[in-house]
Amino acid sequence: MAITLSLGLSFSGAGVTTYRKTSAFPKPTSYTTKIRCIGWDPEGVLGPPSTGHIARREFQQRLQKDAGAREDFKRQILEEQERLRNLRAARVVPDTPAGLIEYFLDTEAQELEFEIARLRPRLDDEFFACVKFELGQLRFAVNKTQDMEDRVLELEALQKALQEGTEAYDKLQTNIVKARERLTKILTSKDIKATLLEMLERNELNKSLLTLLDENIASAQRSNQKEAADFMEKLRGAMLKYITV
Repeated sequence: MAITLSLGLSFSGAGVTTYRKTSAFPKPTSYTTKIRCIGWDPEGVLGPPSTGHIARREFQQRLQKDAGAREDFKRQILEEQERLRNLRAARVVPDTPAGLIEYFLDTEAQELEFEIARLRPRLDDEFFACVKFELGQLRFAVNKTQDMEDRVLELEALQKALQEGTEAYDKLQTNIVKARERLTKILTSKDIKATLLEMLERNELNKSLLTLLDENIASAQRSNQKEAADFMEKLRGAMLKYITV
């Protein structure tokens, strides 16, 4: 009968004689001690077990895979940016207000903001007068067709989008100019805390100013201007105590 000790060894009665019941002539068989637990090493002869090899390999493979995925993602972004630049460069801007109307009607929704910024000087009173004139002709036409009705809807939607877009663009430009003036005032102040409190009373600390400061911090970091970047980081922390977003 096999005996298992608490030490993890299993042996079959060393020195005990047993007989095979199936044999016609029983012969004595001697069983020697067999170690079943190869991890048992109380004297430390085998040294500490080596573990974590598979985990390290998996981590390295995952790291390499993630690095490859990041590179692929960056490459795709660069390719998409290049494709977008080529598409924008390939578009020919018409010289007349009527042609510009068709140009904007052919512009994809996600590109409308870019085109408004690029062609803002062309979106003047003359242009919007041209849109209104065509709308008036279509609305008061005697014999209206479905194409004319569709054209009215397109022009009305375009007119609204361009008016709202130009207003937002002009407001943004005004905010940028004001933010530059305010940031210059802060950076050249001899008492920054007093200046911030003064601007706070005038409600001049806002998100536009913070955004411009962040852009300057990023620019200083790219140019390795550590002292300037650190100074503006401290200024940013001070502004966050008072800023109204």
